[in-house]
Formats: sequence, structure tokens, C-alpha cells
Amino acid sequence: HKVYIIDEVHMLSNQAFNAFLKTLEEPPSYAIFILATTEKHKVIPTILSRCQIFDFNRIEIDDITYQLKKIAEKEGIDCEEEALHLIAQKADGALRDALSIFDLIVTFSSGDKVTYQDTIKNLHILDYDYFFKLTDMLDQSNVSQALLTYDEILRNGFDGHNFLIGLSEHFRNLMVCKDPETVKLLNVSQNIQAKYLEQAKAISLSFLMSGLNILNLADLNFKSSKNQRLHVELALMKLGYLKEAIKVSANSANEVKKKVIA
Repeated sequence: HKVYIIDEVHMLSNQAFNAFLKTLEEPPSYAIFILATTEKHKVIPTILSRCQIFDFNRIEIDDITYQLKKIAEKEGIDCEEEALHLIAQKADGALRDALSIFDLIVTFSSGDKVTYQDTIKNLHILDYDYFFKLTDMLDQSNVSQALLTYDEILRNGFDGHNFLIGLSEHFRNLMVCKDPETVKLLNVSQNIQAKYLEQAKAISLSFLMSGLNILNLADLNFKSSKNQRLHVELALMKLGYLKEAIKVSANSANEVKKKVIA
């Protein structure tokens, strides 16, 4: 057989599709055509109706982690599971990318072990611990310490927008942990999952929901802000005084109820 692979087939013009149609209708017995695309809806119906369609999904994070663990064992490389899980997350469903990142981390890791700390350092990723500490500070209304922690993050070379996205994801993960049914939506290692479950018990759902709204607005307006550092700091201040605002709102609602009843 001769196999012809046409990548990004949706980029063909209608004229090209129509010219190709005759070949697809009566292909030579030895020819196999593989049309690859991520935008199937852009391929004209007359072409689609003459093809067998196979939909491929991104590889799950746990499956990539398992595969990396097998390779590490075979190659005699000692790896922390959190490090492999982080590599799998950064690969975004592509095993090829996961293997490339894994190879890079092994090359630049200190000693004969791939650690979580080496991985976040080489990939320049904010550590989960920052978000756990910050959430506790904000929940305790410790605004000054939260601002100092954000300053430390900036001095370590991290971007303010990535910080906002990371904190939003952290709040989302905590909200997911509130219900046993949705814990499976948490794409982290077992050790980190245990930390999320523990912190989720201490943080109220109203704080997380209101906090996500504040962070979402900060994310939407970040790029248009003239002073981006101040923009993020204001969001942190709002989060720091959020519990107090929720209490005031609840007390006001109770006062209104009492007046209505009276």
C-alpha cells in the first residue's frame, strides 16, 4: 500500500476539495488517504461522507504520568511522583511533549533524581505552596503578608497575569473539593490532593465563589490596566477583606428580615 497523509486538511480550498473528490470516490486499490485535522467542521460534507471518521482525544494526565513512570523505571531514573504529574500537566495531553519535557528535566536535574522542586525550577512554574499559603492568609484577612508574598513572587521573575490565573485555578480546585462527587475533576497528584481536601474544609464556599468573581474580573481587565502590579494588589486586598464584607452583607440581610417581620 501507499499511504498519503494530508495534514491540516481543513486548510484546502473548496476548489482543491472538489478536485480531490474524484480520487476519493474511486481510489486505487493500493492507496490509503489519511486526512488529519483539528477542525472537522471546516471540511466540506461531500468529503466527510466518503471518509471513515476517527475522533482522537487528549491523553489523560494520569495515563501520561503512568507512562513516564514506566520509562523512568526502565531507564533507572529515580523520580518523585509529583514531578512526573507536573510534567504530564504541562504536556497538555500530548505524550510527545511530555517525553521532551521529561528528557529536559532529567538533563538539568541535580544528582540522579528528578524532584518536584527541580521540575518547578526548570519549568519556571509557581509552586503549589505559594497558593496554599496565600489562601490561608487571605482567609485570615492577613492582607499585608499576602502583599509581601506577591512581591516575593514578582521578584522571583513570575508574571502577574500567570499568578492571577494560578490563584483562580487554586480557588476552583478548592471549590471542586467541597463535593465528594467532583473531587475526581482535580488533576493533581495524591499528595497535593490531600492538601486541597484539608484546606477546602477550612475555607467557606461563599468565600471561594466571591473570590473567583474578583479574580475573574481582575483577569479580564489585567491587560488593559496601566498599573498592572497595583491591579493585582487591589484584587488581593479585596480578597483579604472579603470575609468581613460577607459578614456585613449577612448582618444587613438579617436586619432587613427583622424589620419586615416587625
